[in-house]
Amino acid sequence: MGQILLVIHVVIAVAIVVLVLLQHGKGADAGAAFGSGASSTVFGSRGSASFLVKITALLATGFFLTSLTLAMLASREAGPPASVVDMVDEQVELEQAAPEAPVDEDSDEDAPPPPSD
Repeated sequence: MGQILLVIHVVIAVAIVVLVLLQHGKGADAGAAFGSGASSTVFGSRGSASFLVKITALLATGFFLTSLTLAMLASREAGPPASVVDMVDEQVELEQAAPEAPVDEDSDEDAPPPPSD
């Protein structure tokens, strides 16, 4: 389920990028001087602006919904949320509960040196 949704999410993202690049900006009127006449387009004399805007809005809504769904799926797989403070407290408790290394009473490391006569 998650993998299919992720593939759909990526396809929608790529489609949004392509559609945004296809749309004319507000300064696109200057492009008409270089031969981009709107009367001979597939979408009619009005152009493709309204069609591309509607499709972009639909894809943006789909991108939003897939983002939310993927976030919900990821949070369910992660388990209950944990605080950083809780993890530090657990580490301190583990360090306090760990027994110290046993001291060897026969070792001569801490013993005073023998008297020299």
